[in-house]
Parts: sequence; C-alpha cells; structure tokens
Amino acid sequence: MDEFTQLNLVGRSPPFLAALSAVAKFAVCDATVLIQGETGTGKELVARAIHYLSARRDAAFIPINCATLPDNLVESELFGHVRGAFTDAKEARIGLIAQAEGGTLFLDEIEAISPRAQAALLRFLQNREYRPVGGTLVREAKVRVLASSNTDLKAMVARGLFRSDLLFRLNVLCVRLPALRVRTGDIALLTAAFLRRLSSEFDTPVKTLSRASMGRLEAHSWPGNVRELENLIYREWLLATGTVIDIGGIEEGPADVDPPGAIQESGQQTYKVAKASAVAEFERIYMSRLLASTAGNMTLAAQIAGKDRSDLGKLLKKHGLSRQSFQGCTDRP
Repeated sequence: MDEFTQLNLVGRSPPFLAALSAVAKFAVCDATVLIQGETGTGKELVARAIHYLSARRDAAFIPINCATLPDNLVESELFGHVRGAFTDAKEARIGLIAQAEGGTLFLDEIEAISPRAQAALLRFLQNREYRPVGGTLVREAKVRVLASSNTDLKAMVARGLFRSDLLFRLNVLCVRLPALRVRTGDIALLTAAFLRRLSSEFDTPVKTLSRASMGRLEAHSWPGNVRELENLIYREWLLATGTVIDIGGIEEGPADVDPPGAIQESGQQTYKVAKASAVAEFERIYMSRLLASTAGNMTLAAQIAGKDRSDLGKLLKKHGLSRQSFQGCTDRP
C-alpha cells in the first residue's frame, strides 16, 4: 500500500482498504468510474490515484468542478471553439476534453451539472466524439472519464434532477469512499501524516498531539471527514507555541478563535509561519464573505473578485467551504 501513501491516501481500516483495492483494480482498465462519498472523503485523491496508477499516468489529468461550468458556455468549455464561433470568440480555443487527450478528465461534483451540460456530456460519452463549437469536423477523443459525487444520484434521477441515461454512462464502475467516522484507527494515522507534512513544508521540528487531544479526535463525528481533520490539524499546528499540540473544543471552527495571524500569536512564531497563517485566515474570511454576498453564485463571485472560477473553486476546497451552504444568503451587495 506504499503507492497509495505516496498519493496521500492514508489508512488501514477495512472499509478504506476495500476502497483502495477497488482503485487498484479499476486503474488497469479504461472504463468510466463514478467515485462516491461524503464531502471531504478524498474523492479527487482517488481520481488522481486511478490516473497515476494507470497506463495514462504520463498524460494529463484534467480536473473540473462541474459546479463552476457556466451554462451558456458548456460546449465551449468541454469541446472548445473555433474563432468567430460566438461574439467573444476572438481566437480559437481547445476545450477540456482536448486538454485531457490521452489522459484523464475528472468531473468533480457531477451532481451540480446543468441539464444542458448533462445532454452535451451524454452525447460525448456515447462514442467519445465531439465537435468544437462553430467547427465542422468531428473529432475523436482518447480520454478516460472519471466523475465524483457526494449526493445520491439515483435519488436525483427519481426527482427528475439528473438524467438516468447519463448515470448509466458514468456508473460503469464505482468506488465508494467510507466516512472518517467509520474508519477505525485511521484518525491517528492521518493525523501523524498531516503533522509530518507540515513539518516538512515549514522546515520545522515535528510536533506531536497530546494524549487527551487524540482522544478528542477519536470521539469527534467528523461531518467534514478527512478534509475537516486536515484543516483542524493545520490550524492547531499554526497556533501551537510548543512542540506538543493540545486541542480543546473541536466543535469550534476557525471563526471561533483568534485569527492565526494575530499579533499575540505571530510574535511567538517565525515570520514564515505567521505569514502563511495570516494569508490562510484572510482567504477563508474573504471567501466566506464573498460567497455570502453572492448567495453562492460562483460566476458573480468570480467577477467581483477578479479571478477565474476555477481559482475560487480551489480556494473553496482548500478551506473546506461549500458554495451550496451560502445559497440561502440574502446579503447581496
């Protein structure tokens, strides 16, 4: 299992090992794989593992968050376009499928894909052929497709929110990732791995967790799963002033403690650590306020921030935020 550890898939619990066994088997073929699991269970890590353990490892791995696909530009994003295909098409552009040629296209949060995008994707999956927007030549793509979801897609089909024929195309093979709360013994392994990684990243001595803190980790339900654990360890590692980390109430989120970059803490940290801590806190607060102001609208958020939607999507993942949790907000500018 060393190859999985190198791919940041850490764990020895039976349900997790069963998932890794499926990953190893699926990596040797080219069939479409649907990766299912709760938020934060590591679905993109599994997708990358399938790619890098396959014969396609030397080609591109192209991930895309389906929640960020602009509905009016779905075909252009996926298939590309020729110059003059539409008003803003001042030059030709290849799509994501062409970028993944010979490699893997990973469709993250497939449950968020619009009806229009579902239809376009279904046509492509039927024969792996596509035509750039405004083009005349049909092209064949030699690309493997992986998809992930944290939602019951069968239930979405029953409610008319997801095409059953698309689900059949995506669910040829399936990997189900277990929630962290049922991965007995894996919390300690993951915590140790995160602490080693932080020590290497910041070039500092390894910090350890107090026995009481480990007990609190084991007792927590982890609704955000591995990502929640990683974020907690990262925050507590930055806040700790010694080599032993003592974690208090795990239920307290980042907003419930003083910012890691606060003066009283930064004076006890190296400049590099304090700066990284302050930047991370700024990103989290900025993204939370930005998504609240746009009620989760990623297109509007990208326009306000002056950044690409994909960049905002990465920041959301980095800080364990979900645009869906802001969709009920009404404090728009």
